[in-house]
Formats: sequence, structure tokens, C-alpha cells
Amino acid sequence: MPRQQPPVPPADGAEPQPEDGSTSPGPDEGHRHGSRNVLVRSASAAGLRTGKVVNGTGRRIRRATAAEGAGESGLAKLIELHALNSFGDMLITVALASTIFFSVPTGEARGRVALYLLITMAPFALLAPVIGPLLDRLPHGRRAAMAMSMLVRAVLAWTMAGTVSTGGLALYPEALGVLVASKAYGVVRSVVVPRLLPPQLSLVKANSRVTLAGLLATGLAAPLGAGLHLIGPGWPLRGAFLVFVIGTLMAFHLPHKVDSAKGEQRAVLHAEDHPAGHHLGLGHHPAPAGPPPPKATLRTVGPSVILALRAMAALRWLVGFLVMFLAFLLRDDPVGGLAPTATLGIVAVAAGTGNALGSVLGSWLRTRGSEATVTAMLLLATGAAVAATLWYGLVTVALVAGAAGVAASLSKLALDALIQRDVPEAVRTSAFARSETLLQLCWVAGGAVGILLPLNGALGLTVAAAVVGLALLVTVRSLFKVGLRGPAARPRVA
Repeated sequence: MPRQQPPVPPADGAEPQPEDGSTSPGPDEGHRHGSRNVLVRSASAAGLRTGKVVNGTGRRIRRATAAEGAGESGLAKLIELHALNSFGDMLITVALASTIFFSVPTGEARGRVALYLLITMAPFALLAPVIGPLLDRLPHGRRAAMAMSMLVRAVLAWTMAGTVSTGGLALYPEALGVLVASKAYGVVRSVVVPRLLPPQLSLVKANSRVTLAGLLATGLAAPLGAGLHLIGPGWPLRGAFLVFVIGTLMAFHLPHKVDSAKGEQRAVLHAEDHPAGHHLGLGHHPAPAGPPPPKATLRTVGPSVILALRAMAALRWLVGFLVMFLAFLLRDDPVGGLAPTATLGIVAVAAGTGNALGSVLGSWLRTRGSEATVTAMLLLATGAAVAATLWYGLVTVALVAGAAGVAASLSKLALDALIQRDVPEAVRTSAFARSETLLQLCWVAGGAVGILLPLNGALGLTVAAAVVGLALLVTVRSLFKVGLRGPAARPRVA
């Protein structure tokens, strides 16, 4: 055997090396390894804690949306889908507002918004009446329609991310597409809720939950969109793209009964004269020999729905008017001695709080008092507008914004309850689609008036008070004819 050589002693000051040739870590390297391990363990622990918080929050949200039978009926999935829809719409709103409104002087911003209304709202006013009849022809494709509205907005949001920084004309047709797709989703959602209604809930409470989920999502999306905008003007739109892609997939997970059209017939908004007995006989009597009976119309469902629809149309006009008019008025001439951004923020918070309060109150709304509720909300909005006219200031302006939010939110829930109570199931889905389209058009009309009026607070609020005041007089007159409880509920048609 060869004789083993003794180890060579290290040079002076050198660390001894292991016999296998590996190097032993020095004190600095060991310290670095220890620090790295501590960081890894800390990051891992933080990740676990974050995961637990997220999972716990998700479970609590799922329990809240699935309460009172909403999970079994599928309403919980619609609530979550609507929250996602509102989240994405808010991201797009932040991106457009930062480009069209906040990034330029007031005079130029007003011109841009007027151009936006002209290029997007005017075609929408022509397209919106088509949405309801078109969806009537797709009763078995409502999930696909909701998914398509999400997918269209996802594609347009990604496209707009490349053009939003310039604010050129190419942005406006894309914004029109987003608007039409969003309103189409809103119409479909309104007609889907009755299909997913659990036995434990009334329609007004179910709609209250859906609306409140959308408002909460909007509140979360606004600061996130503002933060993404700091990175770049296109980043809120890229975030919206991701949100709508997820929403497209979620739409197909709604229950199959969403696509059911059993017993449904079409309804139209205008009044028609019918032979005696026809307007009450839809589905209740054998079909007479001869020509088929005329289509059911919204007028045939009773005066209570007409009362609520007229009042809600005035309130939706008021909301559209205040959004446009106050946005420019407070930016050009803020009240209360505050900066324009602070004033706009206070008014926006007041309007959002009013919206949320109306949705919460909707859970306690008594269906039989819906006519009185709508009238009371119209009275509240009129009183707030008159007060803001007489005592123009930050408090009264915030008051009218909050009152309009409460009144519009709660009156919409009351209108939905009346449609559930008075409209036969054979035409209920179509009635929801037609009424929602009409209300969207009223918002457009109010916004157009708000952008065209001179920026004078007393003048603008006087116009608003006059419009809602006139609607209040008509509603009170109709209320005396209808009564607080309205006509007896009609038998449902399956």
C-alpha cells in the first residue's frame, strides 16, 4: 500500500481546509447565510399569515353572500359576479376620468366631456332601446350574454390602455363599446335575479344585496385604480382587463336555470288599448278562437309600476344631472373655502354613502309600501334640491348629493318589488329589461343637461329642483288614485 502523506500544514494566518477539498464558510459568509435564512423564514411566515387572512376573508364573504338560501339558489354567484363587474367598471372610470377630466384645465375638460357625451351617449341613446328586444330574443343565452359583455370590455380595456394617454378620438368609440357592454350586462342582471331568487328572500332584499356588493367593490376599486394610475395612465385599464377576463369565466358558472325562459313573453313600454278583459287575461283564460291576443304591455301590469317608473326616471335624471353639473361646478368654483379636489371628494363620499344607505335600507323595505316609499324618496330629493338652491354651500351640496343617492337606490329597489308583485311572470323578465333601459336613457338626458347649463350653482340646482318637483306632483296625484297598497297582486303565470 502506498504510504499516506501527512497533511500539509496551512500557511500562517490561513484557515485549515477540509480534507475533501470543500471550503468551510467564513464568519462573514455564515452571517450572510444566517441573515438569508431569517429573511426566508420571515417571508414564509408573513406569506402564511397573509394567506390565512385572505382565506378567512374569502370564507366570511362567501358566508355573507350565501346566507338565507342564496348559496343554494345560485344568487351568491350572481352577487360575486356583480361585485367583479362593478370593480372592473370603476377601474375604467378612473382611467377615463384622469384623462378626460382631471388632466386638463376646466374649460378644455368641459369640451372633452361634451365630446365624450356626444360620441358615446348619443349613439347609446339609439342603441339602448335595442338592447331589451335583442335580449328578449336570447332567453336561452343569458349566461353567454353576460360573459360576452365581460369579454367585450376586457378586449376594449386592453385596447384603450394603449390610447388613453393621448386622449385622442380613437378613445371615444372604444369608450362607447364599454358603455354599451356595461349597460347590456346591467339589463341582463336585472332579469336574471328573479330566476335565482331563494324562497327565504324577497326580490327587493335580493336586489339590495346585489347592489350593495357592487358598491363595496366600487369603493375598493377606486383607490386601487388611483394607485395604478400613478404607475401609468394605462395600468387601471390593464387591471380592468384582468378583472373582466375572470368575470367572463365566472358568468358560465351561474346556474343553468338562468337560461330558462319558461312561460315568458315580451312586453313593451308604451301604452296600448286592449279589448275588455285582454289586459288581465294573459295566461289566466283559455286562448279564444280567432286572431291571437295582443302582447302584454307595461301599462297592463297596473298603475303602481307606472307610478314608480315615472318617479324613478326623474330620480335617475337627477343623478345624471348632478354627476355632470357638480363635477364641473365644484372644480371651477369650489365651495366651503376648500380645494377643488377636496370639495369633489366630500360630495363624492356623500353620494356614495347615500347609495350604500339606500341599499341597506332596502333590506328592511316593506313590499306593500313601495308606492309610498318611492313618493317619500322623491319628496326627500326635492327638499334637498330646494334647500341647496336657497342656502347654497358645501353642506347643502353634499346633502343633495347624498339625498339623491339614497332616493335613487331605495326607489330602484321599490320599483323592482312592484314589478315582482304586479307583473305576471309571463312578462316580468321583459319588463325588467325595458324599465332598466328607460332609466339608463334618463341618466343620459340628465347628464346632457348638466353639461350644457352655465356653471352657476343656484341656476343649476333650481333646474334640478323644478324637474324633481314636477315629478313629485305627478307622483302624489297618482298615489291618491293608486292608494298606498296598490292593486291586488296578480296570480303568477308559469
